[in-house]
Amino acid sequence: MMRIKYESWVDEQERVDRVALEIVTQIADLEGDVSERKLEIVAFRRNFWEDVSVNVDDAGTYASLKQQTEVLSERERTYRHAHKTMKTLMRLKHSPYFGRVDFLEDCDSESSQVYLGIASLFDEEGIQFLVHDWRAPISNLYYDYSPGPAQYEAPSGVIAGEMTVKRQYMIRDAQITSMFDTSVTIGDELLQEVLGKQSNSQMKSIVATIQREQNLIIRNVSRQLLVVQGAAGSGKTSAALQRVAYLLYRYRDTLRADQIVLFSPNQMFNSYVSTVLPELGEENMEQTTFQEYLVHRLGETMLFEDPFNQMEYTLEAVDEAGYVERIEGIQFKASVEFMQLIDRYIAQLGKEGMLFKDVTFRDEVLVPAERIKEKFYAYESTLRLPNRIALLTEWLLQELKIKATEEMAKLWVEEEIELLDKEEYMWAFKELQKKQHFSGKTFDDDISERGLLAQKIVDVYFKPVRLGIKQFQYVNIPLIYRQLFDDPKLASQITANNKLPNCWSEICESTIEQLDQSGMFYEDATPFLYLTECIEGFQANNTVRHVFIDEAQDFSTFQFFFIKRLFPRSKMTVLGDWNQRIFIHDMASASLGTLNALYGEKDTEIITLTRSYRSTQQIIEFTRALIEGGEAIEPFNREGNIPTLKQAEDIEGLISKVVDSVYDLQAAGHRTIAVICKTAKESSETYDALKGMVNMRLIEKETASFQSGILIIPAYLAKGVEFDAVIIYDASHMQYGRESERKLFYTACTRAMHDLHVCFKGEMNPFIRSVPTQTYHLK
Repeated sequence: MMRIKYESWVDEQERVDRVALEIVTQIADLEGDVSERKLEIVAFRRNFWEDVSVNVDDAGTYASLKQQTEVLSERERTYRHAHKTMKTLMRLKHSPYFGRVDFLEDCDSESSQVYLGIASLFDEEGIQFLVHDWRAPISNLYYDYSPGPAQYEAPSGVIAGEMTVKRQYMIRDAQITSMFDTSVTIGDELLQEVLGKQSNSQMKSIVATIQREQNLIIRNVSRQLLVVQGAAGSGKTSAALQRVAYLLYRYRDTLRADQIVLFSPNQMFNSYVSTVLPELGEENMEQTTFQEYLVHRLGETMLFEDPFNQMEYTLEAVDEAGYVERIEGIQFKASVEFMQLIDRYIAQLGKEGMLFKDVTFRDEVLVPAERIKEKFYAYESTLRLPNRIALLTEWLLQELKIKATEEMAKLWVEEEIELLDKEEYMWAFKELQKKQHFSGKTFDDDISERGLLAQKIVDVYFKPVRLGIKQFQYVNIPLIYRQLFDDPKLASQITANNKLPNCWSEICESTIEQLDQSGMFYEDATPFLYLTECIEGFQANNTVRHVFIDEAQDFSTFQFFFIKRLFPRSKMTVLGDWNQRIFIHDMASASLGTLNALYGEKDTEIITLTRSYRSTQQIIEFTRALIEGGEAIEPFNREGNIPTLKQAEDIEGLISKVVDSVYDLQAAGHRTIAVICKTAKESSETYDALKGMVNMRLIEKETASFQSGILIIPAYLAKGVEFDAVIIYDASHMQYGRESERKLFYTACTRAMHDLHVCFKGEMNPFIRSVPTQTYHLK
């Protein structure tokens, strides 16, 4: 790395001054333009109807209205574009660019200077680039090459040449604070400064520090499935968010933000990453959790456990009766084998076993379930279940019309008519007049009015029944799902090679017990919804073009295949660290092999990130020794304190150690300190014990926003988030003694950026005992 000589620094600052002045000038011009356009739109809306000649008999009214609407829409589009441009310029004003490359094309005699920033900036005439957008094809030179031979792919083809200069800047308030030439993608000095800062309640854009391997993720458009396996702190999520921004830039004429969906681990994580895209001038994509999607589809049908309650069970209920069987059930119901079992079950339902509900009205059965079943199986057996359900729905709606006509003559309708007010009778009278006008016939007023009012009343009362039929409420999906577990032999009969868990009977028993209490285990939610979709017809979303799945190691094989089917026209980007796989799923989802099966190897690309940037070298050397294969994780060269281990004799001593750690870390200037507990129960108990001594905030599964301060949080809710400093509340053998808890402990420790304190009472857990003693300091 080479420092820039003083004369060059002066020249560079003069350029920054010129660019900043141009930005200020453009902002001033736009401010007047935006303000003027806003006033125009307000005035236009106010006078909209006055400018349109309204006459119901005038054929020109529609054309006039359409023309005015188009004018208003165009003005609003222009205003939005100008307002968005001004916001971008406001961001550029303080830091116009962060990089520069001088590139000499093979066919040219003079190098071009290319400056990179978060958005493009032209000169006053709109001809010359002052700053290139980091997503532009030419920007690849900065991210992928060192000085020397280089090339980039432009719309016209590959442009080859030589990079003669590669320079990096840190510009704050239009003043260069740091600048150097480098032979690598991002100089350690710039990265050191960025990574050395304290954490914030929001994730920041990384465009100035994108590494070559991250750039491969961001600009990859060649495969249906992109899998990113990355160590903790390797920048997976950051690269994914920049990837979204890149896709919106590259396909700006055909791709919108609402056509991209991100499945994230929890709502707090959504809050944490919510500012990255707006910081780059793009709208946020749709963000949700898989749990939220399940609630959206099943919330009114069934009450089901959430994944965090399931996690609490797996961590807390080890000694309870039925625990081993429940774990086997969780793993089997998460597998592709269970999905295939349901497929075979659905094939059998085409022949027998479908269950329906009576269609009722006012406590009377209009269409009995048995008659619905007979009609269903009377259809051609080669028809798919959803097609037969569609025909059945049409038939039921016709039956409902017949029943509604019969209902009109009943006494209850007469009683409802007697209770109507004058307005309803006046409505019926006017309706009769209209019919007489168009048909030329006269009607007996009393009978006809009564008939119209009776029809209206019955229509209103029958509306919920019609809606229920259209929503397939007559299909008894809960009972159909329950039926799969009613007789353990049923699954054996339809399962190829009898691939069932050894304790299948016990799994069936506990599943039925839960369903009979109008509840459902979390592991049943996805299979239940899959069964529902296969019977009623898949509600596939064909508008979404890109699906991102973060913390993918916590998704099951079943869920991956289900999501693929939900978004059949979408490409998928999957991000995960299988060393942080803390949820108990099927064994297949413990590796990348499952993901290869989603689209096939030809349409799948796997990128592995081994370098970790989040934590100091000392923290990474400690944490990588906790897991098998951890030696492959490369620490970034950022120095810090070695992790501190604090041993206590009892709970009072443990609380004291934790409080001392909080005070020490606050004194060191850390703003975001997380006390990470194993479970929500332990977090709540710790919060109660500490709240009188330390001002802190308890993070629960319902917590929707990430804020700075001292936080108490369960390990599984801390996934994907980072903190200035982390205090592990109790790392004892009692808390983390099982091998299945190794990755949970590793995940908790890897949340720390600058300092890690590990407290425990009694004996330390076996994972720490396997760590070289020189990587930590024991107090």
